[in-house]
Amino acid sequence: MAHEKFDVGGMSCAACQAHVQKAVEGIDGVSEVAVNLLSASMAVDFDEARVSEDDICRAVDRAGYSASPQCGGSAASQGAGSAAFAGAAMANPTQRLEATANAMRRRLVISVVFLVPLFYIGMGHMFGWPLPEVLADHMHSMTLALTELLLLLPILYENRSYFTNGFKSLAHRAPTMDALIAIGATASVAWSVYAMYLMADQYAMGDPMMAGMTAMDNLYLESAGTILALVTVGKYLETRSKAKTGGALEKLIDLAPKTAHVVDAEGGEREVPAASLAVGDTIRVRPGESLPVDGVVLEGVSSVDESALTGESIPVEKRAGDAVSAATINRTGTFTLRATRVGADTSLAKIVQLVEDANATKAPIARLADKVAGVFVPVVIGVAVVTFAAWLTMTGSASEAITSAVAVLVISCPCALGLATPVAIMVGTGRGAEMGVLFKSAEALETLRGVDIAVLDKTGTITQGKPAVTDVVPAEGVSEKALLKLAATLEANSEHPLAEAIMTRAAELGIVPREAADFAAVPGRGVTAREGANEVAAGNARLMDELGVPVDAEVLASFARDGKTPLMFAKNGNLVGTIAVADQVKSTSAEAISALRALGVGAVMLTGDNRATAEAIGRTVGLSGDSVIADVLPADKERHVRELQGAGHKVAMVGDGINDSPALARADVGLAIGAGADIAKEGADVILMHSDLMDVVRAVELSRAVIRNIKQDLFWALFYNAIGIPLAAGVFYPLLGWQLSPMFGAAAMSLSSVCVVTNALRLRTFRPKASAR
Repeated sequence: MAHEKFDVGGMSCAACQAHVQKAVEGIDGVSEVAVNLLSASMAVDFDEARVSEDDICRAVDRAGYSASPQCGGSAASQGAGSAAFAGAAMANPTQRLEATANAMRRRLVISVVFLVPLFYIGMGHMFGWPLPEVLADHMHSMTLALTELLLLLPILYENRSYFTNGFKSLAHRAPTMDALIAIGATASVAWSVYAMYLMADQYAMGDPMMAGMTAMDNLYLESAGTILALVTVGKYLETRSKAKTGGALEKLIDLAPKTAHVVDAEGGEREVPAASLAVGDTIRVRPGESLPVDGVVLEGVSSVDESALTGESIPVEKRAGDAVSAATINRTGTFTLRATRVGADTSLAKIVQLVEDANATKAPIARLADKVAGVFVPVVIGVAVVTFAAWLTMTGSASEAITSAVAVLVISCPCALGLATPVAIMVGTGRGAEMGVLFKSAEALETLRGVDIAVLDKTGTITQGKPAVTDVVPAEGVSEKALLKLAATLEANSEHPLAEAIMTRAAELGIVPREAADFAAVPGRGVTAREGANEVAAGNARLMDELGVPVDAEVLASFARDGKTPLMFAKNGNLVGTIAVADQVKSTSAEAISALRALGVGAVMLTGDNRATAEAIGRTVGLSGDSVIADVLPADKERHVRELQGAGHKVAMVGDGINDSPALARADVGLAIGAGADIAKEGADVILMHSDLMDVVRAVELSRAVIRNIKQDLFWALFYNAIGIPLAAGVFYPLLGWQLSPMFGAAAMSLSSVCVVTNALRLRTFRPKASAR
């Protein structure tokens, strides 16, 4: 199976999107299609042995649109240099929308310039506006009609795309919103031209009064011009609004510098395009500059602002050996780095890739809109025909019948239905990227909203994932520093994680270990050595018992209850002291679990640690009883998730290790926490850039906000059409006397799409209720 993306041309509304989708889905060998109206793109999964890219493009062409494969796949995968991937990642759709908006603005300006005098002379006699004598009385009604026609011609020419696209879609038996506009405007112009011929005949018979009456009742040239101009106003505002949807990622992309300072072997420095950088290059970064690549600091110390990638507002100190990422900003000192990832491999490029992929997918909630859009325009045309026939039968007036039918055509708006989902998803995923929450698909975004239980891995998720010294208990007459010095001497040669924790604490206090001789490891117990003339040892209670060293059982029991691992140190058969080491709970874990409960999401801790340690950690973060599952083998984590699903729960799995991958894949939504540069974790549906459980809360809140926004837009889009179409058809006229003119219908249709996009743009200001990091 192949997964390819295509650019699609000619789409203007949700009906277009539905027709393209249906055309490609009808190809034998295509398994999945997702057409995105907002970005004018399409993602297709197909069997390469049975279907080619040309087959897909031809199917789209036959449907009346155009399609072409995107060069090199997504924009984020193009180029080898750090800036090359911005070969318009999210900027491609945005730039396209900007270009469309500029062209639409030109059309709008020309349309308005000619519409103002057209509307004035067309409606002036109704409102008593002063008109030149040559246009004012019935003797000059033909002059009035010809003047209106001449003013309308530039508007028709500038907006000819509505007619070419609309009638083309009718010819393909797949009518779109452009078809509704084209039919409505054509009906108004055609009837007006017919009226002009009728007026000419009346003049020929010497009845200018009747010609004047005909002009008053049957000229709709200003209506046609107003409809086209108002629709163009809406299209312009809609396109301008849509161009803002990719703003979050555009700001990210702009952070990647276009040039970099490369240091050569002789120590010289030269400025080169960032796109030409390669792995292994040495790059110097000065204060205020953005990093062009991912890399490792070689020399120098500085504070780096990583907020663009992680949302963390406090700059992080970097020194030799520390990893740094592209698009972060060097705040203080100068340093050099060795490039380890460039181009499409950088963290920034992967973020853009993930958001691109998420925007190419569809949320399940969009299926209703797709079904409605597929039949919307034919139904509206049918309603317009019935409206025309009904008014003609009831009133006998073709003029009134055309007015009502045209109003039905121009008030109908399938665009709002098609834009509701993709606009909200694009804005929502972009806002998530700013916060360090990356959704791999729109389906994951929607599914996360409904989870009712979160299964949390312990190590690295709830806890730091790295042992640290928690307690130092020296024996009587021994100082804490003396105990740590002995401990560092014994553990200096050990690679055990517990030894690393002790060495870290000693280094923090500036303790330098002494040399130890005859170092020997005792498997499962500890180590022994000789320090000068002293026999020293470090280990567990079993080793101390074997060496005949008395230990404090009460202290050991206390550590065990708290889930801490005690290490005892002895010299010449006497206990020098005990140091407790534990994987410490992250400062925000308890708060995050409490916040999840406030959102109606329960929490379960899943760990391979022993029951005592697991329960101690559970008590610290507010979990107990069945909410703590211990002694779980990595292979069994997936089984526990499956059991929870079998009990009727919708499960989110949160983990950080490879051993969590089966459980992440099994869960309804898998969240990989603390991914850092490794943001393309297999098995996870959502990537959380921080090592902070609070981001799970933020992800749930964002998911709910986006889906709530989509539901609002779909409701109002359906409600608008359900009320607007009957109103335009005159359903309320017999009871309430309500009748809608085509001009008001066009204005309402234009505003409906703008309102949908504007509502989605509110997500750009989304702030999670969970406390700030």
